Amino acid sequence: MVLRKLGSLIAARSDFPSAGTDLSLSSRTCMREVKAWVSSLSMGMVFFCSPIVSIFTDLFGCRKVAVIGAALGFVGLLSSSFVSTIEPLYFTYGVLFACGCSFAYQPSLVILGHYFKKRLGLVNGIVTAGSSLFTVSLPFLLRVLIDSVGLFNTLRVLCILMFILFLAGFTYKPLVSNTKDEGEKKGKFRFPPEKKIFNFSVFKVKSYRIWAFGIPAALFGYFVPYVHLMKHVEDRFGDSVQEEVLLLCLGITSGIGRLIFGRVADCIPGAKKVYLQVTSFFFIGLMSMMIPVCHVFGGLIAVCLFMGLFDGCFICIMAPIAFELVGAQDVSQAIGFLLGFMSIPMTVGPPIAGLLRDRLGTYDVAFYLAGVPPLIGGAILCIIPWVHERRKLKERAKTVDGETTEKMLENESTLVLDAVEKPVKEMESGV
Repeated sequence: MVLRKLGSLIAARSDFPSAGTDLSLSSRTCMREVKAWVSSLSMGMVFFCSPIVSIFTDLFGCRKVAVIGAALGFVGLLSSSFVSTIEPLYFTYGVLFACGCSFAYQPSLVILGHYFKKRLGLVNGIVTAGSSLFTVSLPFLLRVLIDSVGLFNTLRVLCILMFILFLAGFTYKPLVSNTKDEGEKKGKFRFPPEKKIFNFSVFKVKSYRIWAFGIPAALFGYFVPYVHLMKHVEDRFGDSVQEEVLLLCLGITSGIGRLIFGRVADCIPGAKKVYLQVTSFFFIGLMSMMIPVCHVFGGLIAVCLFMGLFDGCFICIMAPIAFELVGAQDVSQAIGFLLGFMSIPMTVGPPIAGLLRDRLGTYDVAFYLAGVPPLIGGAILCIIPWVHERRKLKERAKTVDGETTEKMLENESTLVLDAVEKPVKEMESGV
C-alpha cells in the first residue's frame, strides 16, 4: 500500500528535473510519461517477481524470504531518498524497492494457508483490510510530511515502516515443512528435482489456465485510476478540492469490501467464487468509465466509494479461488505465476494513459479505455465454474470406472477360485 500511494505522488510531482536537461518543451511533454513509468514499473515489478518469490518460498520458507524482502525494500527506499533526478528512481524505487516489497508480500499470502482452511476467505479479508487502514491515513500523512520536510525526507521517514516489516517477518512460523527445513534436519541441504522447483503442472488444469489469462486481461486498465486520478482532479478542479479525500474513500470502502466479500466467499461453494471477481471487474470497469463524466467533485467521491468496495472484493478472494482451482499443494506457485502474468498489464497500462493525456490534453479517453479491459476479462472468467465442474465430473467418472473395474476383477478372481477349489473338495470328499 505504501508502494501504491508513493507511486501516485511521484506521478503527480513536478519538482523532479530530468537529467542533463533544463526541462525544455519536449522534456515537459514526456515528463508525465516518465513519472507514470516509475510508478507503474514499481507495481509491475512487485508482481513480476512473484513466480521467483514463490519458488524461494517453497525452498527456504516464508520467514527467510519475508525478512530478506523487507531488508531489500528498506535499502531501495532509503537509496531513493538520495537521488537528485528522476532517472535513478527507475532502479532504486521501481526495481529495488519493488522487488523487496514483492519478497515481503508473497509469503504473507502463503503463510495464511498454513494456519487456516475453512475460513480462508474471511482471514484473507481481515489481513488485507489492514492495508486499507494505511490507505486511509497515508494520503494525509504523506501530504503533511512532504509539505513540511519534502519528498526525500518523507521517503526516509517511511523507511521506519519497512524496518517494522523486517521485524514482523521473524514472526512467520510455517506449520508445513519446506525443502530447506528437511535438508537442515538431515544435516545437508539439497535442491529438489527441477520439476518440483518449477511446478508447471498447475497449467494442466484448464480452469486455472483460463483464470491466469482472464485476470491479466482485465488488469490493463485496473491501475490507471490509482496513478492518474490525482492529476485528473488537479486538471479539472484545480486547488479548490482536496484530492486526498478520494484516496480516503477508496481506502475505507476497500477495507469494508475485503471484510464483507471475504466472508461471503466462504459461503459460496467451489469455483463459483469466481463470480465475485466477475462482479468486481464489471463495477470497476464501469466506475473507470464514469470518472470523465463526473464534473462535480461529489460524483467522483461516489465513484471512488464503489470502486474501492469492489477493489476489496477482487483482492481478498484471489487466494481462496486459487485453492479451489489447483488445491493446497500447488497453490503457492499458482498464485506466483498469476501475479507474474499480472505484472505486464499493470506496468503497461498507466504509461499508455499518460501518453494519451499528453497527446489529447485530457484524461477522458484514457479513463474510458481503462474501463474496457475489466469488462472483457470478467466475461472470460464467467466460464471458469462450468469448466471446473466438468473437470470434477470427469474425475469422478474415472474414479467410479476404476472402482467398478476393481470390483469386476475381484468378482472374477473369486469365481475362478471357487471353480478351482470345488473339484478339489469333491475329490477329497470322494477319497
